[in-house]
Amino acid sequence: MVLCVMFLDLSEAASVYIDSGIAIVTQSFEEFVDKSNADAPVRGFLHRPTGPDGDGIVLTHGAGANCQTLLLTTLADAFCEAGLTVLRCDLPFRQSRPHGPPSRGSAERDQDGLRAAVASMRSLVRGKILLAGHSYGGRQASMLAAREPGLVDRLLLLSFPLHPPQRPQDLRSKHFPSLQTPAFFVHGARDGFGSAEEMEEALKLIPAPTKLILVTGAGHELMTSRNRQEVTGQVVPAFLSFAHQAA
Repeated sequence: MVLCVMFLDLSEAASVYIDSGIAIVTQSFEEFVDKSNADAPVRGFLHRPTGPDGDGIVLTHGAGANCQTLLLTTLADAFCEAGLTVLRCDLPFRQSRPHGPPSRGSAERDQDGLRAAVASMRSLVRGKILLAGHSYGGRQASMLAAREPGLVDRLLLLSFPLHPPQRPQDLRSKHFPSLQTPAFFVHGARDGFGSAEEMEEALKLIPAPTKLILVTGAGHELMTSRNRQEVTGQVVPAFLSFAHQAA
């Protein structure tokens, strides 16, 4: 298989996001495109650390967003500062349509896209490969890891959508007993997609090591301009510590 990767150098540029009237400037990055898998190409942005530690992390988004959300750009910057090579990417469904949720039947292709993103990252680093996703992206990441043990070394699952709001009977944890990859969960204390108690109970189904941290006052979006520094400081060091623990 021929690896076709394109980089557009944006090293002199930075993106500016407006959240609650506050301008938020991210670090520089490169546009990244890998068309090796024609059915599920990888498109996103690559953050290269000044002093790489050899590890890499793939970050992806939820059903109503893309890879340029405040949460993903902020975490990408923080992980990059910590020495990781970071790829934040759009899932295939988002590449096909700029707005709206994924259509029925898109989950398998979105998982193919994550597998391709992991392969792209593996071509860039020699250390551990970490996979992270917010909401729908985290669900697809965990389902992929459950189906393919050993694909990645650790999972970071942000606002895992355990069930639809006000429908606690419709659990999305059927794959948890098959999950052999250590998984680190970050959940808002006011998240309508699952309470802290429901998350703690669900994590008992996972045979691999797990950790759950709660973000006080946060909902499903997890991060806003007001709690940005708090969430970053709470998540990044704890996950990196978890990632380097023996499984």
